[in-house]
Amino acid sequence: MADKGKKVKEIEDLSGVGESIAEKLRESGYGDIMSLAVASPKDVAEAAEIGENVAAKIIMSARKAADIGNFESGDILLEKRKEIRRLTTGSKALDDLLGGGVETAAITEFFGEFASGKTQIMHQLAVNATLPLEKNGLAGEVLFIDTENTFRPERIVQMSKHLELDPMDVLRKIHVARAYNSSHQILLVEKAYELTAKYQVKLLIVDSLTAHFRAEYTGRGTLAERQQLLNRHLHDLLRFGDIYNAAIAVTNQVAARPDVFFGDPTTSIGGNIVGHASTYRIYLRKSKGGKRIARLIDSPHLPEGEAVIMVSEDGISDG
Repeated sequence: MADKGKKVKEIEDLSGVGESIAEKLRESGYGDIMSLAVASPKDVAEAAEIGENVAAKIIMSARKAADIGNFESGDILLEKRKEIRRLTTGSKALDDLLGGGVETAAITEFFGEFASGKTQIMHQLAVNATLPLEKNGLAGEVLFIDTENTFRPERIVQMSKHLELDPMDVLRKIHVARAYNSSHQILLVEKAYELTAKYQVKLLIVDSLTAHFRAEYTGRGTLAERQQLLNRHLHDLLRFGDIYNAAIAVTNQVAARPDVFFGDPTTSIGGNIVGHASTYRIYLRKSKGGKRIARLIDSPHLPEGEAVIMVSEDGISDG
């Protein structure tokens, strides 16, 4: 437990955190000061099996140690924004549409119909994240949560060779976990926090975000529970991106019931929960040959627009 005047470096140094509580927190993904500082008392209470009042005090101690939670002036925020990185998609046109590439500390959602190129883009991003910063990569490693058994190491090999990278070296930097249901999917994000102690994770992929939630929670009676779990899952993802300055890329499907969504073909599964949590939203649709049309649907500061990309054996490129 923390002593007065002691510099806080580990979670054990926080007021109210002993060895047993620290162990439970780490097992639940709260392995550092920052992850606790941005957590909710309810989540910490459940993780450490303690009361919410005790959890709130631990969180306040973490926030004080991490020096967050206060108002900051715009110029300071602008300076902090300089730490944000942009990951190339492989297509300059798509990068430009996204303001320079897939942004770190943000969720970028790619949604569209079957075979619209979503998973191919995820594979390309996984390869590109291992590139050095000067080549518009993130010089890091990748966590890939695969919910529909879509990850193919063979595609990584093809894309790596095209970029003249060592395929085996790239594959060693991409860590894949198959999520078998929505609960497992949520748990894997918690596991991701633990893996940052071992790997320099700069990209977290979920392909696809809503497949399990959609299959397990059917009917209007379960909609509220599904949306609540999905909301928490998305906030866990965004928190991961914020803490580790990592890019979060997720795929999603379009709504299969246009009668419910007023015929809007660009409505993705998950409704407003996903729409509000995703920082950038790209709608993909098929075109002639291997071409795809990517349309920016939502962004905090960028205008709507479209880009043509090519999906080929070599990966993602300009159309």
